[in-house]
Amino acid sequence: MAHFLLFCHVIFIGLLSSVSSRGPVYRPPSVEQLTNRFPRIPITQGMSTLFGSSNIHLKSNGSYADIILDKTSGSGLISKNTYYHGFFSAAIKLPMGFTSGVVLAFYMSNADVFPHNHDEIDFELLGHEKRRQWVLQTNMYGNGSVKTGREEKVYLWFDPTQQFHQYTILWNNHHIVFLVDNIPIREVIHSQAVSSVYPSKPMSLYATIWDASEWATKGGKYPVNYKYAPFVASMGELEMVGCSMQKTSSPMATAGCSTNATVSSLDPVEGKEYATLSKQQMAGLNWVRRKHMFYSYCKDTSRYKMMPAECGAQ
Repeated sequence: MAHFLLFCHVIFIGLLSSVSSRGPVYRPPSVEQLTNRFPRIPITQGMSTLFGSSNIHLKSNGSYADIILDKTSGSGLISKNTYYHGFFSAAIKLPMGFTSGVVLAFYMSNADVFPHNHDEIDFELLGHEKRRQWVLQTNMYGNGSVKTGREEKVYLWFDPTQQFHQYTILWNNHHIVFLVDNIPIREVIHSQAVSSVYPSKPMSLYATIWDASEWATKGGKYPVNYKYAPFVASMGELEMVGCSMQKTSSPMATAGCSTNATVSSLDPVEGKEYATLSKQQMAGLNWVRRKHMFYSYCKDTSRYKMMPAECGAQ
């Protein structure tokens, strides 16, 4: 009997360690698979080179791409169109090994068009000094509100270097939702408290990998160690659907994306089913925040003597 119990214990520990990037693994709750609702397009159809062209390697006829950081350069992609609201997703596999100081960013921004009052919605995956302990940080800016960082950080419930996992931004007039493998990890509701800093202008989609030694890992304590380069991130299964438009700084640019009956089809996530999270999605969100979130700006009393207005409204 003792041998049998020992065998069961070894098997149980093995199952945990095979999929966990840190500590015990928790099985995520079942949620709607939003990424199955929208078409996937090749990287080459939706994005073009932003920088570091020699460190971007296309695969599978352009459906996938490796973006690489080495001692010479990082690299990045930018969407060919800008979007006002929409659904934006990619499957990403992160670099293995010692990745301190490395940042993989999948985000939306219009800083190139609105340098003084830009909007931004960020996924930032932060490398770590330990082999698999990547951190996922989310952030949001609106109308140039960069002095107030709205970061939240979670540990992932899987090893992000072994397989592709989906990172998704849903952005409409009701809320911004960050999802990982279709599980909401953060929701920013478009309330009166947050309205002045809620992203309100068309943005491009970006995917970049770069050296953020000065802040990414333990506040810059662990810089990039290029002995472990190149750092290769792979991405594919790209989904970009929304109200698409040309880049412009005109304040009337979003007029064609209003929700009147003639053009509402231009924004596929403005409908009722995307206005609030479902019960399943709320259960997933609460699961992530209870078990995996370890930092929220709304809890950082040493950073903010007076909390941002939306923190009291949550």
